[in-house]
Order: sequence, then C-alpha cells, then structure tokens
Amino acid sequence: MANAKNVYGQPLQLCCGNTGFTREGFCYVPTSDLGNHSVCAVVDEAFLEFSVARGNDLVTPRPELAFDGLKPGDKWCLCAARWMEAYEAGVAPNINLAATHEKALDVIPLAILEMYAQSG
Repeated sequence: MANAKNVYGQPLQLCCGNTGFTREGFCYVPTSDLGNHSVCAVVDEAFLEFSVARGNDLVTPRPELAFDGLKPGDKWCLCAARWMEAYEAGVAPNINLAATHEKALDVIPLAILEMYAQSG
C-alpha cells in the first residue's frame, strides 16, 4: 500500500474501516485483486438494490465474514467495473475521489468520476 495514489496522483486517503480487497480501509489494488476494488463509494439505496439484483448482496450481514452489511451512507471499496455498470444503469453512487485509487482510471474516465465526487 505504500506510495498508493488516488485518481489525482496524490496519496491515497482512507475510505473507511473493514473495506477494500485487503480489508484495511484503503481502496488500493494489489496485484492479487483481479476485481480492481478501487472506487471509494458512498452507497445509497438505489445502488444497494441494484447490486443485490446483480447477485452481489452487500446488505445482508455475514457475521462469519465479519461483515455487518451496508446501509445507505456507508463507504465501501467497489470494483471499478461494477461502479461503471451502475453508472450505465443510472444508479451509480457518489464517490470520495481522494480515497479512490488511480487504478479506477483503467475503467472509468476521470470526467465521469468527477461528476459523482463527494468530499470526505
């Protein structure tokens, strides 16, 4: 994670607790992360419903995985492709650009990301 950069080439900020591919709270993308969990999203009801409909239930708690389930307003490191899919369906959640890893730019143009920017 050392020297990880956000979409602006600045040091990557913390997204939140227990998220990201490594569950360290940062949306950095190690080589083992084939899903590119780089987007620090602020999830909302529309996105969560969309995700469940796509077979990725982020709402139901999974205690065996130390996962409490997400609710609107929570931050979570999303796969860049899933965020783009939600964007194309009109339900993309807002994001924290300071906490979104530069690998997101492999999938999502910066201009689109900036349309969904939320501070903090």
